[in-house]
Amino acid sequence: MKLESQLDEFDSLGDDHIGTSSNTPMRKDAFALTNEEKIDIIKDDVRHIMETLGLDLKDDSLNGTPNRVAKMFVKELFGGLNPKNKPNASTFENKYKYGEMLVEKNITLYSTCEHHLLPIVGKAHVAYISNGTVVGLSKMNRIVDYFAKRPQVQERLTIQIVKELQTVLNTKDVACVIDAKHLCVNSRGIRDIESSTVTSEFGGKFKEKETRREFLDYIKLETKF
Repeated sequence: MKLESQLDEFDSLGDDHIGTSSNTPMRKDAFALTNEEKIDIIKDDVRHIMETLGLDLKDDSLNGTPNRVAKMFVKELFGGLNPKNKPNASTFENKYKYGEMLVEKNITLYSTCEHHLLPIVGKAHVAYISNGTVVGLSKMNRIVDYFAKRPQVQERLTIQIVKELQTVLNTKDVACVIDAKHLCVNSRGIRDIESSTVTSEFGGKFKEKETRREFLDYIKLETKF
């Protein structure tokens, strides 16, 4: 019965890079607490972790750390969990009849690996072909930032960005490539500081070889971090 209850609590469950959904796994009561209530709880948890590690929180350098970390988690690093923070991506009529792909490349991406809560740092490259509407360029960056600000796996993040833009633009013709370094690989475990991870999601016309090749030629994946 306990297992059944746990399964009922979650919309989807994940383990490592295996998941049942492209949606971020969230409990149904995820927003029952206010941000300030969450900060108070997390603050106590961080304090407990630090004390367990043997740190003296009476030290001037450390005594404010639990509160700083709690505020950072709720309001910054994981602010993308709250749908209230979702950017309002207004669209406009494509009056100039631009019919080629539009590419926004080298969008700076900061996210957090959901397995070790360590940073993911890299670049996202996004493209779409207008179906009669266009979206402000900065909104593409904001959509990337919104979905990045949550515990993530890069595969899911790539899919979420494409799905959101497909909805906003009312077209399947959207593509995203992300090239990022994972500090769970670079700073721990194998400690390979040179490796990066590349993921892609192609929709509509971008599944066609020539269109996909044009997009990849534009971005060329020569980004240095």
